[in-house]
Amino acid sequence: MFWRELFAAAATDYVRDMTLLFAQPDLSPRGRSAPLIDSFGRAITYLRISVTDRCDFRCVYCMSEHMTFLPRKDVLSFEEIDTIVSAFVARGVKRVRLTGGEPLVRRDILALVKQIGSRIGPEGLGELTMTTNGSQLAQHAEALHAAGMRRLNISLDTLDPKRFAEITRRGRLEQVLEGIDRAAAVGLRIKLNMVAMRGVNDDEIEPMLEFAHGRGFGLTLIEGMPLGEVGIDRVDTYLPLKEMRERLKARYTLEATDHRTGGPARYDRVAETGGIVGFITPMSHNFCESCNRVRLTATGQLYLCLGQDSMVDLRAALRDGGPGALDAALDQAMRIKPKGHDFVIDRGRPEPALARHMSVTGG
Repeated sequence: MFWRELFAAAATDYVRDMTLLFAQPDLSPRGRSAPLIDSFGRAITYLRISVTDRCDFRCVYCMSEHMTFLPRKDVLSFEEIDTIVSAFVARGVKRVRLTGGEPLVRRDILALVKQIGSRIGPEGLGELTMTTNGSQLAQHAEALHAAGMRRLNISLDTLDPKRFAEITRRGRLEQVLEGIDRAAAVGLRIKLNMVAMRGVNDDEIEPMLEFAHGRGFGLTLIEGMPLGEVGIDRVDTYLPLKEMRERLKARYTLEATDHRTGGPARYDRVAETGGIVGFITPMSHNFCESCNRVRLTATGQLYLCLGQDSMVDLRAALRDGGPGALDAALDQAMRIKPKGHDFVIDRGRPEPALARHMSVTGG
């Protein structure tokens, strides 16, 4: 009996010790201090985090009218998000962008912004930014700036109130413009993002450019992407930005620039306005060869390409194995990150390239 109890106790201690051993972070040169470099030699320095898939709009190119959102219990806690951010920063990530859905509709989101913002510094995070629809900015802009945020991307696809209501299905342009004004007033740099859609808002490209540059904002035009079933015909509304750039060149002098913000946009300076116009062209000219990004969903899945289903489950790694397992999952992510996406929009393939909506992996 004595020996049986002694053996059982020893076995319990062994299991405990092994569990602790394998839960420890790997501090070798290939461990936490090693930069995140994928199998194609691309350094990953930019993490986009969807803090929620929920949104107060239902934009026709992003969501269906009647969305089924994630159960709240499946969503990462702020503590888990911060732990994941810490792991990425330790391995060389310099930019973090909070996205959604609409990030500002998540309860107490400013607590997360403050925590991540506290990591900004010479040896830590270089920049914390956010993509927002602007609906909640009037009440949150000052607090975002105080938490260390200095730059925002704001989605704005039209300056016409009626058209705005049609595109967003439930948004009010006046509310968004008020938020934009407030953000600018507290010192946040602003870039407007406009999804260019033929027959929907392509007649507003030049007015939007004048609006943005007249206020000191940048403007980035984005091609629609075939993610999830939504409320428009993507074939009819697809507008290659090469075509739009040629149209702008007929009216403005576009000067090549090396301006970069860490993402996929390529920018020109408009001589007549002094402002910057960017082009994000996932359909007509992909930018995969220089991809430096990965995307974390609200439930902890790390998608390694917006246009592929390759992913690793960081929530499971963190909850089941702790920091060591999280770090190993990042190594696995670098091994399986694909070379690029293969989006197609045409009548031969009218269905979405992927079933998930943009709001799942973040805009």
